[in-house]
Amino acid sequence: MNDDNIDVTLQVIDALEALDITYVIGGSLASTLHGVARTTLDSDLVADIKIEHIAAFVEKLQTAFYVSAPSILDAIIFQSSFNLIHLETMFKVDIFIPKSRLFDRSQLANRTSVIVSHDPERSAYVASAEDTILAKLEWYRMGDETSERQWRDIIGVIRVQEGQLDIAYLREIAIDLKISDLLERALTTL
Repeated sequence: MNDDNIDVTLQVIDALEALDITYVIGGSLASTLHGVARTTLDSDLVADIKIEHIAAFVEKLQTAFYVSAPSILDAIIFQSSFNLIHLETMFKVDIFIPKSRLFDRSQLANRTSVIVSHDPERSAYVASAEDTILAKLEWYRMGDETSERQWRDIIGVIRVQEGQLDIAYLREIAIDLKISDLLERALTTL
């Protein structure tokens, strides 16, 4: 990811942190930090935004982003997602509201602080390597197992993190997500 995209993502993270909203960076940015770098057209965050946060969140971002309060409300109600579009760069930040399931709770609990920018130095919470693999496997399954980019990201993280992954955790959560077959296939690449 280029510095502008990280800066845009950090603007959103600043708003989340100012409102004491638990978040984690996921998606391609997380897989880049844990595996093999690649370009991306957006960044993905999981954020535990509540209805009472909406007005303040919109207020903090509305001058620099396209942001829709009704879209945020719908995402909270339906445990889905909404996006923000940075007006200057048109870079998109997708925000996923955590679902009521073990994986989403674990993903937020397992997050780690990682330096994501060096000038100036900035840290942000990023999904663990294991949770990044699981999320990408779930997206790969939902996309009819056709995305070569998702599969390359998964394999890249597994190879770079070899020997450091909590395989028991991966297998436990994969059962819950109904992706055990994909996980085992990915693990055979080691």
